[in-house]
Amino acid sequence: MSRSSRSSRAAIGFLAPFGVLFALFFVAPIGYAVYQSLFTVERSGPLGLGGAHTVFAGLSNYSRALADAQFTASLGRVLLFGVVQVPVMIIGATLLALLLESASARGIRFFRTAFFLPYGVPGVVASILWGFLYVPGISPIVSLAHGAGWQVDFLSSGTVLWSIANIATWQFTGYNMLVLIAQLKSVPGDLYEAATIDGANAWQVVWHIKLPMLRPALVLTTVFTIIGTLQLFSEPLVLKPLTGNINGSYTPNLNAYTEAFQNNNYNLAAAEAVLLALVACVLSFGFLKIVGRREKP
Repeated sequence: MSRSSRSSRAAIGFLAPFGVLFALFFVAPIGYAVYQSLFTVERSGPLGLGGAHTVFAGLSNYSRALADAQFTASLGRVLLFGVVQVPVMIIGATLLALLLESASARGIRFFRTAFFLPYGVPGVVASILWGFLYVPGISPIVSLAHGAGWQVDFLSSGTVLWSIANIATWQFTGYNMLVLIAQLKSVPGDLYEAATIDGANAWQVVWHIKLPMLRPALVLTTVFTIIGTLQLFSEPLVLKPLTGNINGSYTPNLNAYTEAFQNNNYNLAAAEAVLLALVACVLSFGFLKIVGRREKP
Protein backbone atom coordinates (compact mmCIF):
# COMPACT_ATOMS: atom_id res chain seq x y z
CA MET A 1 0.00 0.00 0.00
CA SER A 2 1.44 3.37 -1.00
CA ARG A 3 1.99 6.19 1.44
CA SER A 4 -0.58 8.42 -0.28
CA SER A 5 -3.30 5.76 -0.09
CA ARG A 6 -2.60 5.22 3.63
CA SER A 7 -2.84 8.97 4.20
CA SER A 8 -6.13 9.09 2.29
CA ARG A 9 -7.59 6.26 4.35
CA ALA A 10 -6.45 7.89 7.57
CA ALA A 11 -8.06 11.17 6.53
CA ILE A 12 -11.31 9.40 5.64
CA GLY A 13 -11.24 7.58 8.98
CA PHE A 14 -10.92 10.85 10.89
CA LEU A 15 -13.60 12.59 8.84
CA ALA A 16 -16.08 9.70 8.79
CA PRO A 17 -17.59 10.28 12.29
CA PHE A 18 -18.18 13.94 11.53
CA GLY A 19 -19.58 13.13 8.08
CA VAL A 20 -22.04 10.61 9.49
CA LEU A 21 -23.27 12.95 12.23
CA PHE A 22 -23.43 15.86 9.77
CA ALA A 23 -25.55 13.81 7.37
CA LEU A 24 -27.86 12.47 10.09
CA PHE A 25 -28.48 15.65 12.06
CA PHE A 26 -28.08 18.39 9.42
CA VAL A 27 -28.53 17.16 5.86
CA ALA A 28 -31.26 14.59 6.59
CA PRO A 29 -33.58 17.00 8.48
CA ILE A 30 -33.25 19.60 5.73
CA GLY A 31 -33.97 16.99 3.07
CA TYR A 32 -36.98 15.70 5.01
CA ALA A 33 -38.36 19.23 5.42
CA VAL A 34 -38.06 19.83 1.68
CA TYR A 35 -39.75 16.47 1.03
CA GLN A 36 -42.60 17.26 3.43
CA SER A 37 -43.14 20.66 1.83
CA LEU A 38 -43.92 19.05 -1.53
CA PHE A 39 -46.94 17.11 -0.24
CA THR A 40 -50.30 17.90 1.28
CA VAL A 41 -53.03 16.02 3.08
CA GLU A 42 -56.43 15.75 1.39
CA ARG A 43 -59.54 14.63 3.25
CA SER A 44 -62.60 13.04 1.70
CA GLY A 45 -66.20 12.59 2.70
CA PRO A 46 -68.55 14.93 4.57
CA LEU A 47 -66.63 17.28 6.90
CA GLY A 48 -63.47 15.42 5.98
CA LEU A 49 -64.52 12.33 7.94
CA GLY A 50 -64.07 9.98 5.01
CA GLY A 51 -60.34 9.62 5.61
CA ALA A 52 -57.14 11.43 4.75
CA HIS A 53 -54.44 10.64 2.26
CA THR A 54 -51.21 12.36 1.28
CA VAL A 55 -50.85 13.61 -2.29
CA PHE A 56 -48.07 15.35 -4.18
CA ALA A 57 -48.64 19.12 -4.11
CA GLY A 58 -45.60 20.46 -5.94
CA LEU A 59 -44.97 24.06 -5.00
CA SER A 60 -48.51 24.80 -3.83
CA ASN A 61 -47.47 24.92 -0.16
CA TYR A 62 -44.89 27.56 -1.02
CA SER A 63 -47.54 29.55 -2.90
CA ARG A 64 -49.87 29.32 0.09
CA ALA A 65 -47.14 30.47 2.45
CA LEU A 66 -46.23 33.46 0.30
CA ALA A 67 -49.91 34.34 -0.14
CA ASP A 68 -50.47 34.24 3.62
CA ALA A 69 -50.52 37.85 4.82
CA GLN A 70 -49.59 36.84 8.37
CA PHE A 71 -46.52 34.91 7.25
CA THR A 72 -45.25 37.69 4.98
CA ALA A 73 -45.92 40.23 7.74
CA SER A 74 -43.87 38.13 10.15
CA LEU A 75 -41.01 38.08 7.64
CA GLY A 76 -41.15 41.85 7.34
CA ARG A 77 -41.22 42.14 11.12
CA VAL A 78 -38.03 40.11 11.67
CA LEU A 79 -36.30 41.96 8.83
CA LEU A 80 -37.09 45.26 10.56
CA PHE A 81 -35.95 43.68 13.80
CA GLY A 82 -32.66 42.69 12.17
CA VAL A 83 -32.03 46.08 10.55
CA VAL A 84 -31.98 47.64 14.02
CA GLN A 85 -30.81 44.83 16.28
CA VAL A 86 -27.88 43.46 14.26
CA PRO A 87 -25.94 46.77 14.12
CA VAL A 88 -26.73 47.52 17.78
CA MET A 89 -25.46 44.10 18.91
CA ILE A 90 -22.31 44.15 16.77
CA ILE A 91 -21.41 47.71 17.75
CA GLY A 92 -22.05 46.93 21.41
CA ALA A 93 -19.95 43.75 21.28
CA THR A 94 -17.13 45.63 19.52
CA LEU A 95 -17.11 48.43 22.09
CA LEU A 96 -17.05 45.94 24.98
CA ALA A 97 -14.22 43.97 23.37
CA LEU A 98 -12.15 47.10 22.78
CA LEU A 99 -12.75 48.39 26.31
CA LEU A 100 -11.84 45.10 27.95
CA GLU A 101 -8.68 44.80 25.86
CA SER A 102 -7.50 48.35 26.48
CA ALA A 103 -4.28 48.84 28.38
CA SER A 104 -6.00 50.76 31.19
CA ALA A 105 -8.77 48.21 31.79
CA ARG A 106 -9.17 46.95 35.36
CA GLY A 107 -10.94 43.82 36.52
CA ILE A 108 -10.90 42.37 33.01
CA ARG A 109 -11.69 38.80 34.05
CA PHE A 110 -14.63 39.85 36.22
CA PHE A 111 -16.24 42.06 33.60
CA ARG A 112 -15.57 39.59 30.79
CA THR A 113 -17.34 36.87 32.79
CA ALA A 114 -20.16 39.22 33.77
CA PHE A 115 -20.81 40.25 30.18
CA PHE A 116 -20.71 36.64 28.98
CA LEU A 117 -22.96 35.21 31.72
CA PRO A 118 -26.27 36.15 30.00
CA TYR A 119 -25.32 33.81 27.13
CA GLY A 120 -25.34 30.94 29.63
CA VAL A 121 -28.98 31.66 30.48
CA PRO A 122 -31.39 29.65 28.28
CA GLY A 123 -33.52 31.80 26.00
CA VAL A 124 -36.76 30.69 27.68
CA VAL A 125 -35.46 31.55 31.15
CA ALA A 126 -34.12 34.91 29.94
CA SER A 127 -37.51 35.73 28.42
CA ILE A 128 -39.28 34.83 31.68
CA LEU A 129 -36.89 37.00 33.68
CA TRP A 130 -37.36 39.98 31.39
CA GLY A 131 -41.11 39.31 31.27
CA PHE A 132 -41.26 40.10 34.99
CA LEU A 133 -39.49 43.39 34.25
CA TYR A 134 -41.96 44.26 31.49
CA VAL A 135 -45.34 43.49 33.08
CA PRO A 136 -47.02 46.48 34.80
CA GLY A 137 -47.76 45.89 38.45
CA ILE A 138 -44.83 43.48 38.79
CA SER A 139 -41.98 45.31 37.12
CA PRO A 140 -39.96 47.65 39.37
CA ILE A 141 -38.83 49.50 36.25
CA VAL A 142 -42.41 50.27 35.22
CA SER A 143 -43.30 51.25 38.79
CA LEU A 144 -40.37 53.66 39.02
CA ALA A 145 -41.18 55.15 35.63
CA HIS A 146 -44.83 55.68 36.58
CA GLY A 147 -43.73 57.20 39.87
CA ALA A 148 -41.64 59.70 37.91
CA GLY A 149 -44.62 60.57 35.71
CA TRP A 150 -43.57 58.53 32.66
CA GLN A 151 -46.16 56.28 31.08
CA VAL A 152 -44.15 53.24 30.04
CA ASP A 153 -45.56 50.09 28.45
CA PHE A 154 -42.90 47.67 27.27
CA LEU A 155 -45.51 45.29 25.82
CA SER A 156 -47.53 47.73 23.71
CA SER A 157 -47.91 47.20 19.98
CA GLY A 158 -45.27 49.80 19.22
CA THR A 159 -42.66 48.69 21.75
CA VAL A 160 -42.97 44.91 22.16
CA LEU A 161 -40.70 44.17 19.21
CA TRP A 162 -37.94 46.30 20.72
CA SER A 163 -38.52 44.71 24.11
CA ILE A 164 -37.76 41.38 22.42
CA ALA A 165 -34.71 42.97 20.77
CA ASN A 166 -33.50 44.05 24.20
CA ILE A 167 -33.65 40.43 25.44
CA ALA A 168 -31.73 39.14 22.41
CA THR A 169 -29.11 41.88 22.70
CA TRP A 170 -28.66 41.31 26.44
CA GLN A 171 -28.24 37.57 25.91
CA PHE A 172 -25.92 37.37 22.89
CA THR A 173 -23.75 40.50 22.98
CA GLY A 174 -21.40 38.85 25.46
CA TYR A 175 -20.94 35.84 23.19
CA ASN A 176 -20.03 38.03 20.22
CA MET A 177 -17.74 40.03 22.49
CA LEU A 178 -15.71 36.91 23.31
CA VAL A 179 -15.33 36.07 19.63
CA LEU A 180 -13.98 39.57 19.00
CA ILE A 181 -11.67 39.40 22.02
CA ALA A 182 -10.25 36.13 20.72
CA GLN A 183 -9.47 37.88 17.44
CA LEU A 184 -7.82 40.77 19.27
CA LYS A 185 -5.66 38.31 21.19
CA SER A 186 -4.21 37.10 17.90
CA VAL A 187 -2.94 40.56 16.94
CA PRO A 188 0.89 40.60 17.27
CA GLY A 189 2.08 42.86 20.05
CA ASP A 190 4.79 44.19 17.74
CA LEU A 191 2.14 46.14 15.85
CA TYR A 192 1.12 48.01 18.99
CA GLU A 193 4.74 48.69 19.91
CA ALA A 194 5.51 50.00 16.42
CA ALA A 195 2.44 52.25 16.49
CA THR A 196 3.44 53.61 19.91
CA ILE A 197 6.97 54.32 18.69
CA ASP A 198 5.54 56.15 15.67
CA GLY A 199 3.56 58.37 18.03
CA ALA A 200 0.08 56.90 17.53
CA ASN A 201 -2.40 57.63 20.31
CA ALA A 202 -5.01 55.19 21.66
CA TRP A 203 -7.70 56.22 19.15
CA GLN A 204 -5.32 55.87 16.22
CA VAL A 205 -4.33 52.38 17.39
CA VAL A 206 -7.98 51.39 17.58
CA TRP A 207 -8.87 52.86 14.20
CA HIS A 208 -5.82 51.79 12.19
CA ILE A 209 -4.84 48.50 13.86
CA LYS A 210 -7.52 46.95 16.06
CA LEU A 211 -10.59 47.52 13.89
CA PRO A 212 -8.91 46.35 10.64
CA MET A 213 -7.63 43.25 12.42
CA LEU A 214 -11.12 42.63 13.82
CA ARG A 215 -12.66 42.51 10.35
CA PRO A 216 -12.79 38.67 9.98
CA ALA A 217 -14.39 38.26 13.41
CA LEU A 218 -16.83 41.09 12.73
CA VAL A 219 -17.93 39.40 9.52
CA LEU A 220 -18.37 36.08 11.33
CA THR A 221 -20.39 37.53 14.22
CA THR A 222 -22.55 39.56 11.84
CA VAL A 223 -23.45 36.46 9.83
CA PHE A 224 -24.26 34.57 13.04
CA THR A 225 -26.42 37.46 14.24
CA ILE A 226 -28.31 37.68 10.94
CA ILE A 227 -29.11 33.97 11.08
CA GLY A 228 -30.07 34.18 14.75
CA THR A 229 -32.38 37.11 14.05
CA LEU A 230 -34.36 35.10 11.51
CA GLN A 231 -34.62 32.24 14.02
CA LEU A 232 -36.42 34.41 16.58
CA PHE A 233 -38.78 32.10 18.45
CA SER A 234 -38.34 31.60 22.21
CA GLU A 235 -38.72 35.24 23.22
CA PRO A 236 -42.07 35.95 21.49
CA LEU A 237 -43.40 32.52 22.49
CA VAL A 238 -42.73 33.17 26.18
CA LEU A 239 -43.99 36.76 26.11
CA LYS A 240 -47.12 35.83 24.14
CA PRO A 241 -49.27 35.06 27.23
CA LEU A 242 -48.31 38.45 28.72
CA THR A 243 -49.66 40.62 25.93
CA GLY A 244 -52.24 40.56 23.20
CA ASN A 245 -49.80 42.22 20.81
CA ILE A 246 -48.00 38.95 20.09
CA ASN A 247 -49.98 36.34 18.19
CA GLY A 248 -49.18 32.90 16.84
CA SER A 249 -47.81 34.42 13.63
CA TYR A 250 -45.60 37.11 15.14
CA THR A 251 -42.39 35.67 13.68
CA PRO A 252 -41.85 33.17 10.83
CA ASN A 253 -40.66 30.45 13.22
CA LEU A 254 -43.62 31.03 15.52
CA ASN A 255 -45.95 30.95 12.52
CA ALA A 256 -44.50 27.62 11.35
CA TYR A 257 -44.80 26.26 14.90
CA THR A 258 -48.46 27.30 15.00
CA GLU A 259 -49.19 25.71 11.64
CA ALA A 260 -47.50 22.44 12.63
CA PHE A 261 -48.60 21.91 16.22
CA GLN A 262 -51.87 23.82 16.46
CA ASN A 263 -53.30 23.60 12.95
CA ASN A 264 -51.74 20.17 12.25
CA ASN A 265 -50.56 21.40 8.85
CA TYR A 266 -47.04 19.99 8.86
CA ASN A 267 -46.58 20.34 5.11
CA LEU A 268 -47.27 24.08 5.08
CA ALA A 269 -45.05 24.50 8.15
CA ALA A 270 -42.23 22.68 6.33
CA ALA A 271 -42.62 25.00 3.33
CA GLU A 272 -42.43 28.04 5.60
CA ALA A 273 -39.31 26.63 7.27
CA VAL A 274 -37.65 26.07 3.89
CA LEU A 275 -38.54 29.60 2.78
CA LEU A 276 -37.06 31.01 5.98
CA ALA A 277 -33.87 29.01 5.42
CA LEU A 278 -33.63 30.40 1.89
CA VAL A 279 -34.03 33.95 3.19
CA ALA A 280 -31.27 33.31 5.74
CA CYS A 281 -28.99 31.97 3.00
CA VAL A 282 -29.67 34.91 0.70
CA LEU A 283 -29.02 37.50 3.41
CA SER A 284 -25.92 35.74 4.77
CA PHE A 285 -24.27 35.09 1.41
CA GLY A 286 -25.36 38.52 0.19
CA PHE A 287 -23.61 40.12 3.13
CA LEU A 288 -20.49 38.01 2.51
CA LYS A 289 -20.58 39.00 -1.16
CA ILE A 290 -20.75 42.71 -0.29
CA VAL A 291 -17.92 42.37 2.22
CA GLY A 292 -15.83 40.41 -0.30
CA ARG A 293 -16.23 43.12 -2.92
CA ARG A 294 -15.09 45.80 -0.50
CA GLU A 295 -11.98 43.81 0.38
CA LYS A 296 -10.88 43.61 -3.26
CA PRO A 297 -8.51 46.38 -4.35
